[in-house]
Formats: sequence, C-alpha cells, structure tokens
Amino acid sequence: MDYLIAVLLGVVEGLTEFLPVSSTGHLLLLTHFLKFETTGKTFEVLIQLGAVLALLTLYFQRLWGVVVTLPTEPRSRGFVISVLVAFLPAMVLGVLLHDFIKTVLFESPQLICISLIVGGVLLWAVDKWAPKPVHDDAMVLDWKTSLIIGLFQCLAMIPGMSRSGSTLIGAMLCKVDKKAAAEFSFFLAMPTMAGAFAYDVFKTYKQMDFSDMWLIVVGFTAAFVTAVLVVKALLAYVSRHGYGVFAVWRICVGVVGLVLLQMGF
Repeated sequence: MDYLIAVLLGVVEGLTEFLPVSSTGHLLLLTHFLKFETTGKTFEVLIQLGAVLALLTLYFQRLWGVVVTLPTEPRSRGFVISVLVAFLPAMVLGVLLHDFIKTVLFESPQLICISLIVGGVLLWAVDKWAPKPVHDDAMVLDWKTSLIIGLFQCLAMIPGMSRSGSTLIGAMLCKVDKKAAAEFSFFLAMPTMAGAFAYDVFKTYKQMDFSDMWLIVVGFTAAFVTAVLVVKALLAYVSRHGYGVFAVWRICVGVVGLVLLQMGF
C-alpha cells in the first residue's frame, strides 16, 4: 500500500507542479487524508527534485545555449538577469519566513482549501480579463516586468496559492501572453524549487530519515516521468484554451476538501 501511495503522490507532484493548481496544496491534502507521512517529510521534500529534473531535461539545450553565449550575447545576459530578479523576492521571504510557513501554514488543511478557492477565482478572472499581451517571448522580459512577476510568486508562500499560478497571474497582468507566461514560470521554477529544496534540506537534515529510500525512488521517478509529459502538453493546451479549466479544478478541490474536513476526515 505504501508503494501505491508513493506512486500516487509522485504522479500528483509531476502533474501539478507546473500547472497553476498548487502541487504543495494537493500533496499536503492527500498526505493528510491518506495519513501518509515520513520522518522530517523526507519523501515530500525529495520527490520535488523529480519535477526539477524534468524541466532541466526538457530545456537543457536552450539553457546550455544561454550558458555558452553568456559572455558575448546581450540577450542571454538579459534572460539570466530577468530570472534572477524574479527569483530574488521569494528567496528573501522564503528564508525569513521558512519556519512560520512550515510549522504553521503547512499544518492547516483548511487554509490550503481556502487558498485553492481564492487562487482559482483570481486565476479565472485574470485569464478572462487580462490586458492585451505585448510580450510573447519568455526569454526577453525587462527587469521591471520580471520583478513584478517575482513579487506575485511570493503569494505561493501560502500553501494552496500555487507558485506557477501566482507567477502566471502576475505575468498576464504584466501583458505577457499565456504561452510565454507559462515558459517564464518554468524558467523561474528552476532556481526557486532548487533553492527551496536546498534550504529545506539545510533546515531539516537532522530529522530526515532515508529508511524508506525505495519509496522515495518510486515517488521521484513517478514525478519525473509525469512532469515531462505535463510540461510538453501544457504549452500547447494554454495557447489554445487558456487557464480556465485549472481555475475550476482548484475551486472544486478546495470545496471538496472543506466538505471532507467538516465531516471529520
């Protein structure tokens, strides 16, 4: 049963990490209702690396091109600066509020459900009424636009708000088109998730327990494979249909979660 749960949680991590539906919210609610928890939350922390690895695999060629041309190409330098500027607010707040987020916010399933609903309403509204886009290339955003997107990403400190959902809302309000907004969210996810993972390990390594290593391997693999499939499909989907379906999903999950909690589950 534990291995089936590990596969389920890995698939959910891979499915939801880059969709604007909150992977953290889904994982925390599932582990709560399934009564599944590892010492120091080792499993929950490490399977996120599967999703990060999926992004690096899919975008390796483009990112390597940036690295190689960084000394000579202004476009490459501008891209790196834009990602770092967007990453900075979450890095600062994440360090300052880490303990509060992990010990207070992450322990409230009710807050997660409410955040899913509120974030879903915001995503639906912005998807429907966002200003006409003027930016269509995720690798060519000015630093002011990147900073605003980074500030929106800080909303994801509240579990259930969604890192990708918050960045997409900020990007669309900054007149970035839906496909470019998704790609910039992917690029921004790499330092953000890697940084969050590294800081989590630094803060909790003494409590981590690797006795269930095979569970972690199974969850990691499931997250990697699923994330690869999701990232490929997401860009094509949002270009045609937008983010409305994800907003509806968030609201439904939040409402169902509140009902189950009210019933005592």
